[in-house]
Amino acid sequence: MKRNILLHPDPRLKKLCAPVTDLTDELRALADDMLETMYHAPGVGLAAPQVGILQRLVVLDCVKGENEPARPLIMFNPEIVSSSEETSVYEEGCLSIPEQFADVTRPAEVEVRWTDRDGKEQTEVFTGLWATCAQHEIDHLDGKLFIDYLKPLKRQMITRKMVKFKRELARA
Repeated sequence: MKRNILLHPDPRLKKLCAPVTDLTDELRALADDMLETMYHAPGVGLAAPQVGILQRLVVLDCVKGENEPARPLIMFNPEIVSSSEETSVYEEGCLSIPEQFADVTRPAEVEVRWTDRDGKEQTEVFTGLWATCAQHEIDHLDGKLFIDYLKPLKRQMITRKMVKFKRELARA
């Protein structure tokens, strides 16, 4: 089931999320809903707080090629266990901040550990878009948005645009 995505500024997007302590069928269904929502948006990542659930859960699929098979990842309690000193810059966007993009510098490579939908611990090293996306989504679990990496003036400008956008949506 497709879920509604919260739009910035919303106080739930700035909250620290609770760890998943018990992997329930309800949480697995939420993960499936989040994947459906992410693909429909369309996006390459979605974190539970973006759909109003303050739990440590993210979904990702950074496969972009039309002829490549999808690679949906469901991560409960993801954490970055190591990151490279080398950095990369990606123009980031966010489903909670539609039509707003900015360059963000992050580690070029990260090792992430998480629990999968079957309750098994997984670890993988990500590079490129996957590394950026994993860091972006894990940031959401800590109440951090990509615009928090920007200079205050740029961040305020995007926030003002989003307030206006939300007002226009409410009127429609």
